[in-house]
Amino acid sequence: MPMYHSRLQVICDQEYAEILMAEIAEAGFDTFMETDKGFEAYVELDNYDKEKLVEIKSRYSQQTPIVFYQDRIQKQNWNEEWEKSYQPIIVEDQCLIRAEFHRIEKKYPYEVIITPKMSFGTGHHQTTYLMVKNQLALNHKNKRVMDAGCGTAILSIMASKLGAREVFAFDIDEWSVTNGLENIEVNQCTNIELRQGKISEANPTGKFDIILANINKNVLLEELKTYTQYLEADGCILISGFYTHDIPDLLTAASGCGLKESTRDERETWAALVLKRST
Repeated sequence: MPMYHSRLQVICDQEYAEILMAEIAEAGFDTFMETDKGFEAYVELDNYDKEKLVEIKSRYSQQTPIVFYQDRIQKQNWNEEWEKSYQPIIVEDQCLIRAEFHRIEKKYPYEVIITPKMSFGTGHHQTTYLMVKNQLALNHKNKRVMDAGCGTAILSIMASKLGAREVFAFDIDEWSVTNGLENIEVNQCTNIELRQGKISEANPTGKFDIILANINKNVLLEELKTYTQYLEADGCILISGFYTHDIPDLLTAASGCGLKESTRDERETWAALVLKRST
């Protein structure tokens, strides 16, 4: 007799995809696949909190247009299906981002092995690509780096491989911390400390030369002032997770923190900014 999964297809603004995945995971869904219009979530048939799912949709519908479509499909080997669609990423012909099962056909100056589970950040999303690309242009040698909302820890690992002296990373999600620690171990990075919680709960100490934050716009606007308090006088903050049309809002917030734009980068409709202290 065939086994079935409950499938939830979510159509949403890409800016909300990651936070919705995290919320829906709390309702019991345990497997996620990104799509062109949002993502799909899977769980053993009906093994989820239906009331919580309704509450999530109601709450976020007040902020952004979203569509939930539920059905059931025959159980599959999700790892096998995921591996078929998960391709290596090459950033600026300098960095190869791959999973352990990918065959290596060409050597690159940097290689990061990332096998995400329920964490976010594989290099496939435009903002992760922008962050890694701009990291390649920053001098990490002997620097102290903070990675806020680290997800898979891809940016922390990149910082370590670029020569950072130490990296302090944190994320609010338990599964991100677990997955991040696994990726850190696979990449043999021994100078990364990873904690669970918001920045106030992770409790970093001292100042940082580089602060990395690939988070959605609202969190950036809320926490940028806090990041600035941890920034060395000659340090920089590299941020992404927002659209090009959000740049003015981010720069206004940055100005209020005594920061100014150093460089900006765009990829399709997404953007990244490097911020430094105003002189």
